[in-house]
Amino acid sequence: WNYETVVLRGKKKVRLVWSQTVLWYKVNPKTPVLLVICRDPKGKEKDDFFFTTDLNASATHVVESYAGRWSIEDTFKNTKQSLGGETPQAWKKHGPERVIALSFCLYSLIWLWYLQTQGTKRTWKILPWYPQKQSASFADALAALRKILWRQRIIPTTEKSSVPYKIIINLIDVVATAA
Repeated sequence: WNYETVVLRGKKKVRLVWSQTVLWYKVNPKTPVLLVICRDPKGKEKDDFFFTTDLNASATHVVESYAGRWSIEDTFKNTKQSLGGETPQAWKKHGPERVIALSFCLYSLIWLWYLQTQGTKRTWKILPWYPQKQSASFADALAALRKILWRQRIIPTTEKSSVPYKIIINLIDVVATAA
């Protein structure tokens, strides 16, 4: 094990790193792969195991490269789950490709809107199970957009309603977060 300073998701961290060229018999018994294990020296985080066919890569490079994929994987998850890119309703010709392209476009536009209009202010409620949350997730950005759009559309139609304004606002906030 070697102590290495690695950049994980934009932050420098000291990790114990071990690497070894191995054969992974179940996958391909003829081609060696580089196994890299990254361990938190304090033991607070689980070990990470990485495999690569690039036998010349340094262990630090492998750890940082895989950690750099997190934002890409998070984008894929958000476009598929939050924006419907996973279950397109159009299955003929170029329909699925168009749906996924639209999902990525919407993802970018929603983040752009959020960063330009909301900036660094907190738009989410602090939850008991995550009191240390410091930055918005895509779900928070999407909920903030829903709140604004729904308030613009619903509030003017409820001016003569017997339901108090505060209840309508609270209902919009809850439903926008849960949607």
